[in-house]
Amino acid sequence: DKAPLSKSLLLVPSAISILLTLLFQHYQKFFAYNLQAIKEDFQIWRLVCGRTVCLDLKDTFCSSLLIYNFRIFERRYGSRKFSSFLLGVWMLSALFDLLLVEITQYIFGITINSLPSGFLGPVFALFVPFYSSIPRVQVTQVLGHFSITNKTLVYILGLQLLTSGSYIWILALSGLVSGICYNSSILKVHRILCVPSWVAKIFSWTLEPIFSSAEPTNEVRVGMGATVDIQRQQRMELLDRQIMMSQVAQMRRQRQQQGGMINWNRLFPPLRHRHNANYQDHRPSEQDTPPPTEVSEEQVARLMEMGFSRGDALEALRASNNDLNVATNFLLQH
Repeated sequence: DKAPLSKSLLLVPSAISILLTLLFQHYQKFFAYNLQAIKEDFQIWRLVCGRTVCLDLKDTFCSSLLIYNFRIFERRYGSRKFSSFLLGVWMLSALFDLLLVEITQYIFGITINSLPSGFLGPVFALFVPFYSSIPRVQVTQVLGHFSITNKTLVYILGLQLLTSGSYIWILALSGLVSGICYNSSILKVHRILCVPSWVAKIFSWTLEPIFSSAEPTNEVRVGMGATVDIQRQQRMELLDRQIMMSQVAQMRRQRQQQGGMINWNRLFPPLRHRHNANYQDHRPSEQDTPPPTEVSEEQVARLMEMGFSRGDALEALRASNNDLNVATNFLLQH
C-alpha cells in the first residue's frame, strides 16, 4: 500500500527476468550490459536494457527482496521524490560504471567488456539513506557478542548480492558513490536530477492505478505512529518483525521463569489501554504519583523517528528510566 513504484520495480523486471531465463533465452543478448558495444558502437539503448533487467535469477531474487525492504522510502518521501532519487542515482551510477572500468583498466590492466545486468546500481545506492536515516534497534545477541538488529537481514542480503558476481563490486561501488552524491547537501544534485511535476502527474494518472494496492481492512490495527502513513507502514512490517520478536519473547520467558525478569505489564499497563475509561477510573491520585523523570529529547526524537507518538515515547522512557532499548522493546510489544 502507498508504494506503487516499488511494486512496479518488484514485479516488472522480475517477470521479464524469469521469462528471459525460461522461455526467451535467445533474447538475453539484448539485455546484456555490454560496455564495449556502448563505447565503440554507441549502442546507448543497452544502458537502459542492461541496467534494468537481471539475467541471473540469483541477482533477481536478492534485488527484489532489497527493493521490498526499501519500499519504506517511497512511503516516507512520496513516489515523486523516491522516483527522483532512483532516476538521479541511475544516471550517476551509469557514469561511475564507465569511470571505474577505465580506472581499473588503467591501474590493474584488466579489460572489462561487460558487467552484470540489472537494476543494481540504484539498489546499492539505497543503502546510503538506509544507513543514515533508519534507526538501529538491537533485537538480540548471538553468543553474547554479536548484535542482531532490525537492519541485519538487509545488510546480509546486500552482502549476498555483492558476492554473486565477479565484477559486481564495480556496480556496488558506483551505486554507493552515486547515493552519497545525490544525498549530499553540498553538491545539490537532487535539485538538478529530479522528475518534473508534470511527468509525475502523467505517471500518477496512468501507471499508479495499475500498481496501486488497496489499504488492508481485515487486519488489526497495530501501529501507533504519528501519521497515517507510518501506521500503514507498521502494519506492512508486522510480519517481518514477528520473526525476530518471537526469538526475543522466547528468551524473556526463559528469564522470567528464572526470576530475573521484571514483569512490565504488572508495573504499568499497555499504552494502548491508557486512555481506556476503566483505567481512568482506577487512576491513582496526584498525591500518590511520583514526580516525572527528566527525559532526553534526543531519545524522544529517535523513538518518534521509528513511528511512535511523542506522548507514548515520553511515558515509555520515564517508565524505563531513560533506557532506550527497554523503551523501544516495550513499545514494539505493546
